[in-house]
Amino acid sequence: MARLQGKVAFITGAGRGIGRGIALAFAREGASLGLLEIDGELLAETAKRLEAQGAKCLAIEGDVATRAACEAAIGRTVETFGGLDVLVNNAAWTPTPGLLLADFDDATFARVLETNLWATFWCMQAAHPHLARRAKGSIINFASGSGTRGQETQGAYAAAKEGIRGLSRVAAREWGPEGIRVNVICPFANSPGMIDWSKLDPEGHAAAIAQIPLRRVGDCEDDVGRVAVFLASDDSAYVTAQTMWVDGGSGTTR
Repeated sequence: MARLQGKVAFITGAGRGIGRGIALAFAREGASLGLLEIDGELLAETAKRLEAQGAKCLAIEGDVATRAACEAAIGRTVETFGGLDVLVNNAAWTPTPGLLLADFDDATFARVLETNLWATFWCMQAAHPHLARRAKGSIINFASGSGTRGQETQGAYAAAKEGIRGLSRVAAREWGPEGIRVNVICPFANSPGMIDWSKLDPEGHAAAIAQIPLRRVGDCEDDVGRVAVFLASDDSAYVTAQTMWVDGGSGTTR
């Protein structure tokens, strides 16, 4: 039996990259999917691929940087599928190329926080009563080595992602008695941001890969998606408050 058969998952930033990879991996395991994405064309492309493999999905165009959009999308998902079992907070944004701390203006810094930390917070609050009703819910949030290492030119992103890790640990304690598990994935995968980096700084990108024990960049579906399936499924029923490093071992100096 598929590991997510009968489960309903809501995924933000599902139009491309890691979000799309997780959606495809979840669909293979039988989940019904609510998808939130700011880019309508990418969203439609993802939905078409999912439906082609027989998945049930609800495609919702919207921006996670507003509480209203997050609440409305989760509400529509619950109304369509009758409940919610899994929340995946994947959507993210950071300026490319990055900015030194001294060069950030308030609007740019705020936009990074809104699309990362605030969006995660809003979606968690909106999903909480529905996950608690199932008494067996799973939240999967996303952080980054940019925060754990303190990556130059990634000040706002690092702050947001480390904030998400702190928020996740608190939620795991507060919501654990209700049967809700909260975990974090720190990926190193072939996302759009990674592709942009490889074009802007090919030497730096190649040097980073050379430091990875497995000597490759992870695949959004086969590598990150399968770990997300584990965290969403009953296979991880006793796993919460953890950060899963899906990075080929690149964080060995942490």
